[in-house]
Amino acid sequence: MARFDRLGTHARRVTFATLVIASTVMATLLISAALQEGGISPLEFTLLVLYTVLFAWICASFWMATIGFVLLLFRVRRFDITRRTRLQGATALPGDLSRTAILMPVYNEDPQRVYAGLRAIWESLAATGEGRAFDMFILSDTRDPDIWVEEELRWRELCLATGGGGRIFYRNRPENTGRKAGNIKDFVCRWGARYRYMIVLDADSVMSGDTLVQMVRLMDRDPRVALIQVPPLPVNHESLFARILQFAGSLYGRMYTAGLNFWQAGEGNYWGHNAIIRIEPFAQHCGLPKLPGQEPFGGEILSHDFVEAALLRRAGWKLWLAHDLEGSYEELPPTLIDYAKRDRRWCQGNLQHLRLIVARGLHPVHRVHLAMGVMSYLASPLWAAFLLVTGIEAYVKSRVEPVYFFGQNLFPVWPASYTVQMTTVLAVTLAMLFLPKLYALILLLFDPPRRRQFGGLLHATASVILETLFSTLLAPVLMLFQTKFVFAILMRRAVGWPTQQRGDRATGFIEALQAHGGQTLIGVIAGVLTYLYVPSFFWWFTPVLAGMLLAVPLSMLASRVGAGLATRAQRLFLTPHETGRPPVLERLDELLEGDSRPAMPGTASGDLWQQAIRHPYVHALHRSVLPEVGPLTRRRRHHLDGLLYHLIDDSARDMAVGERRALIANPQHLGESHAAFWAQMPDARGGADPSIA
Repeated sequence: MARFDRLGTHARRVTFATLVIASTVMATLLISAALQEGGISPLEFTLLVLYTVLFAWICASFWMATIGFVLLLFRVRRFDITRRTRLQGATALPGDLSRTAILMPVYNEDPQRVYAGLRAIWESLAATGEGRAFDMFILSDTRDPDIWVEEELRWRELCLATGGGGRIFYRNRPENTGRKAGNIKDFVCRWGARYRYMIVLDADSVMSGDTLVQMVRLMDRDPRVALIQVPPLPVNHESLFARILQFAGSLYGRMYTAGLNFWQAGEGNYWGHNAIIRIEPFAQHCGLPKLPGQEPFGGEILSHDFVEAALLRRAGWKLWLAHDLEGSYEELPPTLIDYAKRDRRWCQGNLQHLRLIVARGLHPVHRVHLAMGVMSYLASPLWAAFLLVTGIEAYVKSRVEPVYFFGQNLFPVWPASYTVQMTTVLAVTLAMLFLPKLYALILLLFDPPRRRQFGGLLHATASVILETLFSTLLAPVLMLFQTKFVFAILMRRAVGWPTQQRGDRATGFIEALQAHGGQTLIGVIAGVLTYLYVPSFFWWFTPVLAGMLLAVPLSMLASRVGAGLATRAQRLFLTPHETGRPPVLERLDELLEGDSRPAMPGTASGDLWQQAIRHPYVHALHRSVLPEVGPLTRRRRHHLDGLLYHLIDDSARDMAVGERRALIANPQHLGESHAAFWAQMPDARGGADPSIA
């Protein structure tokens, strides 16, 4: 049976590779035939190479969608991990799940949203009756002292509200070495031996209890599997930009993940969150080294997930994509600018993989995963180069006068026409870009319940047309963003680790102009030059120019919640999680509605970090979760004493964030500071400080 499975997987990969390579070769032959008149110039050769690489990239995406479409249309399930484990594994008894830790790494995130999501997940898990198999860990790398203290207060509130004391844990690392990967490593080293699996979430992740239980059961049934990734659906934002992306992800995503699973099989990938991992092999094989050299290509590995997956497979473990599991959600950036900022960080992490593709011992499929991650960002500068070279080539051709009479010929020799070949290439390229959208509508046609979830076939079709227009206008904007990012990284400008903006907000004119002004200027210059010097090329170039010229108003409009709600009122861009709200998302909505800073018994107003020194309740809670450290040096003690007296005698307004954090980070000095503060209060014996009452 195992041999048959391996043969089947190999055959599927050969099929997929053959489709991509054959399509690329055919298109390359057609376009090269059109360029070969009189020999191929260096400019034409460059154009041919760029087109071949980019067309292969389009082909890979197209054939993944096509294969996924066929599998979903005919309900083929035998390649799915859920189907395989159901056939080979015994049925788990209630209460027989392996011990699992749910991890939520956070870094300066909005505590209100984080803890509302955690509570919704915990309550959904309790409703399954299998909650006793799970513990939850909030792994904080937060540096902002106000957010730090609020996280602790909300953690205590969560434990009290859910009865999760002793099963819901919180810790804040003194130093955030290794970023998220270091955060997970710290958990594995300290507490990993207590659990068989860990489910890694992101700050905006939500997962239903049924999905979490099913993930553990899948792992229990196959001891050879080290990781199962569950694709998250984008949800919860109401801006026009987010609603369009949520619609596209919900409608098209199933095809692509089904097609991806078809060829990757047990050599799946890790997306960094909404995945379950077997802790023992992860601890043994996934320690990440620092890359030699300086950032952006050296130093800590930013996109650690792809690398960790490759290391697990190198050690002989299986990794699967459970594309058919539902109940997994995430939130996208609400605006185009926030989306680009997140892309900037991911770009650096993916380009680091250039030096890892050839690492020893990696499985060929994981080399492909790493290469695809690199190509997802290199494609943009390649497209920009292709457009530039095409424009230059069009200009050169427009300056060449055709010669009709050669030597002693009495009759004219007409130039060869390659209209058919070029039209065919263009038609095939456009078909590969837009056919997957038609596939999605066909799937809706044969699935009435799902069709109703998207508002009916008519509204879904209108939404696809509008989404296609939006994507066409957005493509050149993202191309310029990513091209800029790639060149910035090549110039060795590191990105750091910026906090991601997650809440809905409107983009103002100044912000949009600062982000898109250069793109608009490029569009104006390119448009004027092509119109003046290559007018025939100008009209082919207008879709690209339109996106650049409209970047500022498009970005502003797309960020508006009002525009998003208006489309919802017209039943456009509807998604299943909007028309039939899952219980875990409904509970999240309830928890977020009307919530504010934690209303804990005895908490104070004002800056929360100061209350860790001043207020007895906040002080006791904060001090109880601080890690023990060694004794302070005399120099360090004098420094902290100076900061404390500065706080008492003056104010905290001119104190740096690092100084504020330092005041509340050492448990020994924190206790002394609390006592010193109350000893100096005029009414300390009266029991209350008027400033915090």
